[in-house]
Amino acid sequence: MYHHPLSTGLFVVVVVRSNDRFLLIQEVMGNCPWYFPAGRVEPGETFVAAAKRETLEEAGIPIILEGILRIQHLPQPNGKSRIGVFFLARPEGNTPPKSKPDHESLGAKWFTLTELEQLPLRTKLVKPIISEVLSHAKVYPLQLIIPEGNFSKVSDIKS
Repeated sequence: MYHHPLSTGLFVVVVVRSNDRFLLIQEVMGNCPWYFPAGRVEPGETFVAAAKRETLEEAGIPIILEGILRIQHLPQPNGKSRIGVFFLARPEGNTPPKSKPDHESLGAKWFTLTELEQLPLRTKLVKPIISEVLSHAKVYPLQLIIPEGNFSKVSDIKS
């Protein structure tokens, strides 16, 4: 039986933590809600590279990825699918968040969990994810995602 190939979109979400504060970006679309830096994985790009690029573009902050919080698979009845990797990261250095709006975001800021109560959030999942991180959520190693056919040492994997 012949099956049509599954069309799959790949995306990343980056939870950037600095002590008890979390980096959120204000989105350009809709009612300009706040969310984690996130976006599509571009052709030829790894999940790791996409996470670093999206955070820099949307928030203006270089990051160090610490691990993977979760991987989501969202199958849809139309034969399409989405796979997303949620990363935990910390800022690399003391670069302040982006404050000048552009096509990527209206800006970025650091927030505590309590401060989120006053924000319009893109999804109700923002607070539970932050709560999980604050409660020492399980963080999986970045080496869970390796290039296909790569059975070499984990230390040989490049981002």
